[in-house]
Amino acid sequence: MPRRRTAALSATVLLAVGLVGCSTGSDQRAAVADGTKSPTAAPTMTAPATTGQPFTPPAGVAPARSSAVGVRELQLNRDGKRPLPTTVWYPAVGMAGETPQRSARVAAGRFPVVVFSHGLTGRPADYAALLSRWAAAGFVVVAPTYPHTSKGAARFDVLDVINQPADASYVLTEVLKLDRRDDPLNGHLATDRVAAAGHSAGGVTTVGLFTARRDERLDAGIVLAGSALGVGTAFAGPTAPQLFVHGELDDVVSYASGKAAYDRVPWPKAMLSLPQGDHGQSLLRTGNRAFDVVVDTTVDFLRWSLYGDPAAKGRLASGVIQDGLANLDNRL
Repeated sequence: MPRRRTAALSATVLLAVGLVGCSTGSDQRAAVADGTKSPTAAPTMTAPATTGQPFTPPAGVAPARSSAVGVRELQLNRDGKRPLPTTVWYPAVGMAGETPQRSARVAAGRFPVVVFSHGLTGRPADYAALLSRWAAAGFVVVAPTYPHTSKGAARFDVLDVINQPADASYVLTEVLKLDRRDDPLNGHLATDRVAAAGHSAGGVTTVGLFTARRDERLDAGIVLAGSALGVGTAFAGPTAPQLFVHGELDDVVSYASGKAAYDRVPWPKAMLSLPQGDHGQSLLRTGNRAFDVVVDTTVDFLRWSLYGDPAAKGRLASGVIQDGLANLDNRL
């Protein structure tokens, strides 16, 4: 068997073994809910990134206060063969702190876009507590349901994670088009300020958007309990700051594997570590202090990387140390 084909087969097997534990269910220990850019340009393959590339935060004004949140659904389908129903959370007119309202009127202003990828057997709704907080902070969050790794998929296939970076790029393209169409989001999308984020297998998908299938429209990334398994660490293209978040007691995607991917990032980066954190419960569920730390840290990272908010970077620079609850390795 040719060496290249053997290597590809080995990577596929490792991906299947490494990601199978990301599944969620009532009996799962992890309890996971498992320059100017053209907004519609297709992602391009680029040379590997090099260290020392400067990052200049965009010029923008971050919202001074939280907003109400609206939510809607988009029916997208890549190539007519990969259905990608997508949930969108966005800043809306109304009272902050209330339950997200279906099809609420979009708040005034232009907001950066974050494409979010769920974990195995997950769905966007599983992450509503986190993603609605991002929307309230001034971001349009778009979360596709992947066709072969989501809960209820007609044909579940863990190896399909490899195809998800292309899905995420497609969803991003379609959403950014809405800024110029007869749509409630028309005139409300900051199409030149875009990030990707994801949890578990969705974290792998997110890493892939900066490595194997680099989408150069992306300005920043957030990897929650993820790794580079199957997509590699050949980070490429323009500088894009990264934030990794990982529980040190994660028994699904090991802390060591997440840290290994983080160590290979050549750009400004930070890693939020939770000494008592597991794969999902402490990172993504309300009702515990760790969740609040994750929310505050991810919001500040997005405010700095997509709005250029210096106060947010200042809060990150102070690190996160709360009674041993979490700490931040800050290299931003």
